[in-house]
Amino acid sequence: MRTPRNAALGALLAAAIWLGGVPLAAQAQDFQPVQRQSLDRIVAVVNQQAIMHSQLEERLAQARSQIAAQGQGLPPEAMLREHVLEQIILEEVQLQLAENAGLRVDDTELNRQMRAIAESNGMSLDQFADALEADGLTMAAVREEVRREMLLHELHQRQVGSRVNVSEREVERFIEQQGGTVSREQARQMVFQRKANEALDAWIQEVRAEAFVDNRLNSGR
Repeated sequence: MRTPRNAALGALLAAAIWLGGVPLAAQAQDFQPVQRQSLDRIVAVVNQQAIMHSQLEERLAQARSQIAAQGQGLPPEAMLREHVLEQIILEEVQLQLAENAGLRVDDTELNRQMRAIAESNGMSLDQFADALEADGLTMAAVREEVRREMLLHELHQRQVGSRVNVSEREVERFIEQQGGTVSREQARQMVFQRKANEALDAWIQEVRAEAFVDNRLNSGR
């Protein structure tokens, strides 16, 4: 059985980095067998943190599965590989900032979120774990994925959410553009989300440019 976890995880972070509309935030290195790690190699370095080939392969497998679940065709392999690596790099830059800022995800809140994701898919936690296993995933890996999404969400809220303001004129203009089909509160929320997404995209590109990134994927190193 394939669980519709894409929508549930996507709801965690409305302004998440995208890959076909599905946020990806799994860090698989900690879950690799020792034998596999012994054959691992570095595909990129972000500041002083190495990104391993095993991480990239794990994320590629997730990307292929998620794209297939949406009924979309896969892009060329080289393009997908480069894109997924860039997503990992972007996330690593932000997670380093979150760590430096002392941000943490409380286990109680994480457990609550895991239950909410299972329930949103009409499952108990045990059923959710079984569905993930049938999809080739583990509860531990998805739990780590959710933790990372929550951490990124908190970072984005701090960096962008409190800095975005919506004027009454912007609300009125949006209502006019929609032909009066939305309420004032809906218009305010939509304008805020659009401006927050734009501010988030700009901030992500800014921190990406400031980070030291050594992308070795196509360099043969």
